[in-house]
This record gives sequence, structure tokens and C-alpha cells, in this order.
Amino acid sequence: MVGLGIPLFDDRRDEFLSISNLGRLSDGQCFPGGGLFASVNQMGIGFPNSGDNGNIKSLYTDLCEKYLSIIGVQEEEGGVKKKVSLKLKIKVKNPSLRRLISGGIAGAVSRTAVAPLETIRTHLMVGSSGHTTTEVFNNILKTDGWTGLFRGNLVNVIRVAPSKAIELFAYDTVNKNLSPRPGEQAKIPISASLIAGACAGVSSTICTYPLELVKTRLTIQRGVYKGIVDAFLKILREEGPAELYRGLAPSLIGVIPYAATNYYAYDTLRKAYRKIFKQERIGNIETLLIGSAAGAISSSATFPLEVARKHMQVGALSGRQVYKNVLHALATILEQEGIQGLYKGLGPSCMKLVPAAGISFMCYEACKRILIEDDDE
Repeated sequence: MVGLGIPLFDDRRDEFLSISNLGRLSDGQCFPGGGLFASVNQMGIGFPNSGDNGNIKSLYTDLCEKYLSIIGVQEEEGGVKKKVSLKLKIKVKNPSLRRLISGGIAGAVSRTAVAPLETIRTHLMVGSSGHTTTEVFNNILKTDGWTGLFRGNLVNVIRVAPSKAIELFAYDTVNKNLSPRPGEQAKIPISASLIAGACAGVSSTICTYPLELVKTRLTIQRGVYKGIVDAFLKILREEGPAELYRGLAPSLIGVIPYAATNYYAYDTLRKAYRKIFKQERIGNIETLLIGSAAGAISSSATFPLEVARKHMQVGALSGRQVYKNVLHALATILEQEGIQGLYKGLGPSCMKLVPAAGISFMCYEACKRILIEDDDE
């Protein structure tokens, strides 16, 4: 590297990705055809420790050594080098923090990817911009343009990231504690994933429900609120603190069977995959498909409660009826619109929830592989 006097790449050596003596063990032997593990500051990058600039660079290097690692993997078949890949590893010693970070990233990525479908689904449920997916889509584009499809997405990400972090953390923690070890009897007579899924859903819903209500209001009531903070303040001032939890009962009633079914299906499908294909490790694409299938099962089973919850959140907007409770909402919708009213928007809902569930599980499992405790994981 120019100015440092240390060669970064050495073509004279035959080992894979030679980085300033990185390709050799302490005794001079090369790593056997599997790979190479290195911390970032081992890459032969040194900084003179002079002045503030040198101290900053030294601090940066120390932080990289402590928290960031790169794995280089070389695959061989029949003595022929076939593929080289680099894998990022970030060291986070606390297992609870690893789960929370993984869940937060998974929630943010999955919900942003399907934000337009979430907007269309919400409009369909309350009938504010049309009665078909195409009609709602065209009306949003005509009224607000492409940005209208992402209306309320910031609130969605702010809500979903911590919600998913809490949810996946609770599921992993409860499921791990309830699941029997090999050779032990089950601690409870029913599947641990059912209990863990229900606990995960209830925990995340209670913690983040006000943000869900604000997101719905921002999506439906265009021009009424200037932003997230303004919406919170207006709701608190004009309707009282209890309004932030309007519709919580159907949410809790709905999230228990949804989360329990979702995680039970996910856990069951993963076990079936391992048994059928005799593979312990499940790839990203397989995780995406398994998570999507679990999302389809759970969302279809609990969709009527989701419709009732959205109607209750909107409240008396545009002269709509204010429902007393979830049973009143379900009975009224059934009486006025029939059974199809309870499933209005199921198509776009599945279009949104199914890939969102798959992306969320895939990102979560991928992040857990990136976030490690020690270099040898």
C-alpha cells in the first residue's frame, strides 16, 4: 500500500487472498482448502500514532479489530479452486443484543420492501380510495403520485423495526427455554413454538401499538396531520391518551392466533425440511420460501380480526360508525357487507404479508449468522 511501506496483496505467494502475511499460519503453513479468518486491522494497514489524526485512525483500527471480522472462504473440488467468497462477521457478545439487532434489521427491510402493498391493503380495508386493487392503485398514483404508495412508511419502519426486534427476541428466548434438549422430555404438553409465538406477538403489540395507530391515521387521513409528532400531539389533545390504543383488543385477540400459527408453521416447516433433505443448515432462499408459506397460513386464518381492527382504528372518520368492541365490529361488518366484507383486501394483504414474512425470517437468520460472539463461531 502506497505510503505505508506494507504490501497489501502479495502475488508471489500461492495462498488464497494473501493480505500481508494473512494467508499463512504462524508456522508458515497455509490454511487447508477451506478458508481464512481475519480481523480487519490484520490486513496490514498501520497508521502512525502521531497527533490527533493518528489517534483517530488508531482508535478506528482498534474498534475494527474488536468488533468487525471478515471471513474468506475458498471452495475446492478435486483439487481445483472453484469459488471464493467473503463473509462479513460483526462481533456482538451479548446474545440478547444479537437477537434484537437481527430482528430490528429484519423488520425494517421486510416492511420497506412491501410498503406499497401495505398502503393499498389499508385503503381497500376501509374503502377510502376504491374497491379493487387496481382502482386503489390508480387513485393513489393520480392523487399523490408514486410517493403516495409509501405514505406513512417512515412511521411503519419506526414501528416495525422495534416491534419485530421485540417479537423475534421474545420468540427465540421463550422457544429456547421451553424446547426440550435431546433426550429430555418436553417441558410442556404442547408445541413450544405455539407458546413462544403467542408471547412474541403480545409483547411486540403492546409495546408498539400507538405507532401502528398513527401510521394508519397518516395513511388514511391525508392532510390532517403534518407528521408523526403532530399526529401524536393532535390525538392526545383532541381525543385523549386512550385513543392511541383504540382497537388494541382486536389486535391482541388477532395477534395471538396469528403469531402462534405463524411461528408454529415456520418451525414445523423448518423441521420438515431438515428431515426430508437431511440438511441441518437451511439456505437463504429456502428460509424465504418457508417463511412465506408460514405467513400465508397465518394471515389467511386471522384476516377477519385484522379488518375489524382497521375499522376500529379509523373511528368516526367520514361519518363511519364507531364500534363498541371487536365483536360489535365483526357483527356489523358481517351484517352490512356479508362474509366477503370480512375478507375484503385479503388478496393484497397476502401479497404483502406473505413476502414480508419470508423476507423477515430470511433477514433475521442471515443477521444471526453475521452477528457472532467469537471469531470461531
